[in-house]
Amino acid sequence: MAIHVNLDRVLVDRRMSLTELADRVGITLANLSILKTGKARAVRFSTLNALCRELNCQPADLLVYAPDENEDSEIKAAE
Repeated sequence: MAIHVNLDRVLVDRRMSLTELADRVGITLANLSILKTGKARAVRFSTLNALCRELNCQPADLLVYAPDENEDSEIKAAE
Protein backbone atom coordinates (compact mmCIF):
# COMPACT_ATOMS: atom_id res chain seq x y z
CA MET A 1 0.00 0.00 0.00
CA ALA A 2 1.24 3.48 -0.83
CA ILE A 3 -0.05 5.14 2.36
CA HIS A 4 2.25 4.68 5.35
CA VAL A 5 1.32 5.42 8.96
CA ASN A 6 3.93 7.15 11.13
CA LEU A 7 2.05 6.79 14.40
CA ASP A 8 5.02 5.09 16.11
CA ARG A 9 7.31 8.03 15.40
CA VAL A 10 4.77 10.59 16.59
CA LEU A 11 4.10 8.63 19.78
CA VAL A 12 7.82 8.47 20.57
CA ASP A 13 8.18 12.20 19.91
CA ARG A 14 5.27 12.88 22.31
CA ARG A 15 6.47 10.31 24.87
CA MET A 16 3.03 8.74 24.84
CA SER A 17 2.04 5.07 24.90
CA LEU A 18 -0.42 3.49 22.52
CA THR A 19 -2.62 2.63 25.50
CA GLU A 20 -2.70 6.23 26.70
CA LEU A 21 -3.57 7.46 23.21
CA ALA A 22 -6.35 4.89 22.87
CA ASP A 23 -7.85 6.08 26.17
CA ARG A 24 -7.62 9.74 25.18
CA VAL A 25 -9.10 9.21 21.72
CA GLY A 26 -11.78 6.77 22.85
CA ILE A 27 -11.02 3.90 20.49
CA THR A 28 -9.96 0.39 21.37
CA LEU A 29 -6.32 -0.50 21.70
CA ALA A 30 -6.87 -3.23 19.10
CA ASN A 31 -8.20 -0.76 16.50
CA LEU A 32 -5.41 1.70 17.20
CA SER A 33 -2.88 -1.11 16.86
CA ILE A 34 -4.34 -2.04 13.46
CA LEU A 35 -3.89 1.56 12.36
CA LYS A 36 -0.36 1.73 13.77
CA THR A 37 0.79 -1.40 11.94
CA GLY A 38 -0.60 -0.17 8.62
CA LYS A 39 -3.23 -2.92 8.39
CA ALA A 40 -6.19 -0.53 8.46
CA ARG A 41 -8.01 -0.16 5.15
CA ALA A 42 -9.77 3.07 6.11
CA VAL A 43 -9.65 5.81 8.73
CA ARG A 44 -12.63 7.95 9.66
CA PHE A 45 -12.09 11.68 9.64
CA SER A 46 -13.44 11.80 13.19
CA THR A 47 -10.72 9.37 14.28
CA LEU A 48 -8.03 11.29 12.40
CA ASN A 49 -9.31 14.50 13.98
CA ALA A 50 -9.14 12.99 17.48
CA LEU A 51 -5.63 11.64 16.87
CA CYS A 52 -4.39 15.02 15.64
CA ARG A 53 -6.06 16.78 18.57
CA GLU A 54 -4.49 14.50 21.20
CA LEU A 55 -1.07 14.33 19.52
CA ASN A 56 -1.07 18.04 18.64
CA CYS A 57 -0.09 17.28 15.04
CA GLN A 58 -1.25 17.55 11.45
CA PRO A 59 -2.65 14.63 9.41
CA ALA A 60 0.52 14.73 7.28
CA ASP A 61 2.52 13.93 10.43
CA LEU A 62 0.63 10.64 10.68
CA LEU A 63 0.04 9.66 7.05
CA VAL A 64 2.56 9.68 4.21
CA TYR A 65 2.06 8.79 0.56
CA ALA A 66 4.98 6.86 -0.94
CA PRO A 67 4.05 4.94 -4.10
CA ASP A 68 5.14 1.32 -4.29
CA GLU A 69 7.10 0.15 -7.32
CA ASN A 70 4.39 -2.43 -8.06
CA GLU A 71 1.72 0.26 -7.98
CA ASP A 72 3.34 2.16 -10.85
CA SER A 73 3.48 -1.03 -12.92
CA GLU A 74 -0.16 -1.83 -12.20
CA ILE A 75 -1.28 1.66 -13.24
CA LYS A 76 0.65 1.50 -16.50
CA ALA A 77 -0.72 -1.97 -17.26
CA ALA A 78 -4.28 -0.74 -16.69
CA GLU A 79 -3.83 2.09 -19.20
